[in-house]
Amino acid sequence: MPRGVLDRDEIVDSLRDVAGLLATWLPDEEPTVLIVVGGSYMALRGLRLATADVDTVTRLQVTVRDAVNVVARRRHLRPNWLNDYAQPFTPVGLRLDMCDVLLDLPSLRVLGPPPDCIFLMKLYAGRAPDFEDMVTLWPLCTFASASEAAERFVAAYPQAPPDPDLIPYITEIADLADIPASTPSPTTTADRT
Repeated sequence: MPRGVLDRDEIVDSLRDVAGLLATWLPDEEPTVLIVVGGSYMALRGLRLATADVDTVTRLQVTVRDAVNVVARRRHLRPNWLNDYAQPFTPVGLRLDMCDVLLDLPSLRVLGPPPDCIFLMKLYAGRAPDFEDMVTLWPLCTFASASEAAERFVAAYPQAPPDPDLIPYITEIADLADIPASTPSPTTTADRT
């Protein structure tokens, strides 16, 4: 039975296995470059414990897909544990030179976009788990305000329909991100006195 959750170490080990296969199969090729996003980005950055898969906005070549399938069988992972399903959701303007190196192997280089891009992608996806991730990402982003984040969202996803609740939604995320985790709740303070 394939495993359904990957933590940071399992992601790195699985990617190393893919890199090893690529090095054997394509010894004279330049390293394959992958831009990871979503939960795998969060896990690789230490912002989340685990994820269901490794999403990339890079179209996977046939040889990479073959290596992913071999690793899936060896490690008992889902066949699509590494996939390019996020590729159609790439924000307008994302470039390789904007990304940081998350894992650099001789035959595989894994890059991560700036937190702003991941935030905008999660905002566009709008799934329930994305809310918590956006709260986690907000302090790492360069947005000066919810309004600026909304403007950048519209620029990144011009096809998205107008949403009058976008700025209030982002404001809610920013407000939650600004609450220090160690601040005791009022009831906890009252109980201590």
